Amino acid sequence: MALTCEDRFLIAELIAMHGHLCDSGDLDRLDEVFTTDVTYDVTDFGQGVLRGVAACAEAARALGELNPVGHHVTNVVLGERPDGRVSARSKGIGIRSDGTSGSVTYEDTVVRVARGWRISHRKVLARRVPLAG
Repeated sequence: MALTCEDRFLIAELIAMHGHLCDSGDLDRLDEVFTTDVTYDVTDFGQGVLRGVAACAEAARALGELNPVGHHVTNVVLGERPDGRVSARSKGIGIRSDGTSGSVTYEDTVVRVARGWRISHRKVLARRVPLAG
């Protein structure tokens, strides 16, 4: 199955929606971005692997004031897989309430479900040193 221009647009918009939902506190709507059984790997931040949208929402609530006030995503690159899934790689910039920022790389697996495209697996990699160390 070849990705259409519309598919590419919808997947890029899906990836961007994550930041909007988190920043507005609409964590009960994360199923608009992720499959209900999503695997969300934040081991690079010492948080382990979260399973399911409810676990993702709870982890964000538990983080409370330590959450970034702004999640910004850019540099979305998509790759088709033979099995119909899509690999997505993007960059995230988080702005904290004190004005400092951090950078991450999102490595996503995106699948088509009855409700449209959803992220079924996300690995979040912290960018701590330039040029990949």
